[in-house]
Amino acid sequence: MKKIYLFLTILIAGQFSYAQKKKFTLEQIWASGELSPKSVSGFQPMKDGETYSKLDFDSILKQFELNQYFYKNGKKKGLVCEDSYLRIANKEKPLSLSGYKFSPDEMFIILESEQEQIYRHSYRAKYAIYDRQKRKCFYISDKKGMYASFSPDGKSIAWVRDNNLYIINLETLVETAVTSDGKRNEIINGAVDWVYEEEFSMDRGFSWSPDSKSIIYYRFDESKVKEYSMPIYGGLYPENETFKYPKAGEDNSVVEVYIYNTEQKKSVKVDVGTEKDQYIPRIFWTGKNNRAGFFRMNRLQNKLELMFADLSGKSKVVYTESSVSYVDLFDDITFFNEGKNFLWSSEKSEFKHIHLYDENGTELKQITKGNFDIAEFLGFDEKNQDIYFTSHEISAVDKNLYTIKLDGTGKKRLTLRDGTNNIAFSSNFKYFLCTHNTINSPNFVSLYNNKGVELRILEDNARLKMKLLDYDISPAKFFQITTSELINLNAFIILPPNLDTTKKYPVLMYVYGGPGSQQVVDGWKGANYYWFQYMAQQGYIVVCADNRGTGARGEIFKKMTYKNLGYYETIDQIEVAKWLADQPNIDGSRIGIFGWSFGGYMSSMCITKGADVFKAAVAVAPVTNWKYYDNIYTERYMQRPIDNKKGYDEGAPENYVKNIKGNFIIIHGTGDDNVHFQNSVSMVDAMIKNNIKFDSEYYPNRNHGISGGKTRLHLFSKITSWLLTNL
Repeated sequence: MKKIYLFLTILIAGQFSYAQKKKFTLEQIWASGELSPKSVSGFQPMKDGETYSKLDFDSILKQFELNQYFYKNGKKKGLVCEDSYLRIANKEKPLSLSGYKFSPDEMFIILESEQEQIYRHSYRAKYAIYDRQKRKCFYISDKKGMYASFSPDGKSIAWVRDNNLYIINLETLVETAVTSDGKRNEIINGAVDWVYEEEFSMDRGFSWSPDSKSIIYYRFDESKVKEYSMPIYGGLYPENETFKYPKAGEDNSVVEVYIYNTEQKKSVKVDVGTEKDQYIPRIFWTGKNNRAGFFRMNRLQNKLELMFADLSGKSKVVYTESSVSYVDLFDDITFFNEGKNFLWSSEKSEFKHIHLYDENGTELKQITKGNFDIAEFLGFDEKNQDIYFTSHEISAVDKNLYTIKLDGTGKKRLTLRDGTNNIAFSSNFKYFLCTHNTINSPNFVSLYNNKGVELRILEDNARLKMKLLDYDISPAKFFQITTSELINLNAFIILPPNLDTTKKYPVLMYVYGGPGSQQVVDGWKGANYYWFQYMAQQGYIVVCADNRGTGARGEIFKKMTYKNLGYYETIDQIEVAKWLADQPNIDGSRIGIFGWSFGGYMSSMCITKGADVFKAAVAVAPVTNWKYYDNIYTERYMQRPIDNKKGYDEGAPENYVKNIKGNFIIIHGTGDDNVHFQNSVSMVDAMIKNNIKFDSEYYPNRNHGISGGKTRLHLFSKITSWLLTNL
């Protein structure tokens, strides 16, 4: 690592500060918002490549305005529309916008309002159309729907309502039903089911063809998928929210793909093979050639096939990638040269890199190379033959922007500030917005040209940075820990301000540790950073280490946990705790661990399998047995329970509760649709049966994020007071 590779005795150097400074409060961190950094949001590229649109609030006129600005100098090109324009006929108030999308010719705008969240990605909304020429605004329906999308020719809109797919002609406003058999908890058209949304990170289940004459769409038959019910409290009698949730080893939806012809008003079924128990995780078009594409993946997710289909539905396999463990789906396939070539990322060289293929699936070249992972493929400028991507080449904890030619030459680093650089390009790749931050420094947002020249600063958070100078902050520092198995683990440490070298301090370890994830990154951690500082101000040393199985260090490091979730990860976290216990100024009898979701699973594993090492553990929304979790995620890493009984049994912390010696608190939201409350109930039941003392807290109707109103303040007040008492 480029940061620090020193023992704790050296890490404490320079920690002394004699000026009296402020300490953080939990209210500041979790309720007031006064410590939140500013960013640049609502930033949408326009088709000319020279301008972008942005939703602004005019504090004088007390109204929202949608404006258009030049990238190069930030000057306003003009007003697109304002609140006074966005009035539906016979309505007194303008729409309260939650989002907007331009038509391809930018003469119409889809306006979203009254947004209603469903799951992690999906939501319903009221959709209106604003005609820029006529300055007229009208609803496409008086009902809420999902995923309203313009056709490429701008003449129609497709959207999903009540599990059916519809097309609306913008000239006649006539709505045509593409499907009619949609039914809640049975048939879904044009969208995806819960598990696809959660684990394949998708929601919209249709796509227009480039010529606007066809739509490829999903049909999910989830009638045989078992249901999960959650009581929703608030009324005299709780209501049950019931939805389809396929747990590990259980039945999935049967997924079909269709292509609808807008002129013939007829759908044809695409041949996705005879196997019903499989996944179709993406559908798309491959260019202006009326050829559709999709991915097909087997149930165990160790074989991924790229397939092409013509408008008759006939399909063929173009490319296959297999693994002895699992194949990660990288959502960056990019077609060019009228569909005759495509770029796609793969880990087949043991690191994630970009590869070039022809339309027959023959690999022509590996574009990026080296013992490092690229982070994101950001796009290909076909005109200039430039590929843009972010990479962990400098170190696993940093992310920088690079460009490289299609032939693999001319690689250049475009962002020169160490840390994390998040990038958004203009439509023609001439400019990019960079949001830079580090673990100790909040957002610095600036605009660059594609040569890497900074043109102007949009937000430097100078006011927040000046404010933070008044607080007793101990900067996080990076280092590596070498385990007894000679595994180097990346870590960061936050020491108490004014550390007294004659004293020994307790340690709070923070963990996530899930497959391909990272916590040890040189990037801003938001409220968590302030809370870590708060705990350091209370006299705790805060440490976070990324165990085996985490990302940005190649396929071998990431995939070695296959079929054994929790095994190597727990060993590594225990090794970190033991290493820390041997360091000066650390009280080895007072080491605790805190995690959420997979991190809650890890803290539960550590307090059971590491009972002699950890004094306390906080588990928020933990998985306590992988048989309770969804099948796409779980089987990717563990296979099915019938295939890997040993792995499931040994990876379930509820099976080891009798080992617990230290203090343990388990916390969950009762409305968690992701990691079900059932997990904590089962763990608690096991502890009761074994007469193990524990503490618990539940949050009525709160989902996996346990948030809303003052919920986070309450949650972290509970966690903090519990740690101060029990660690």
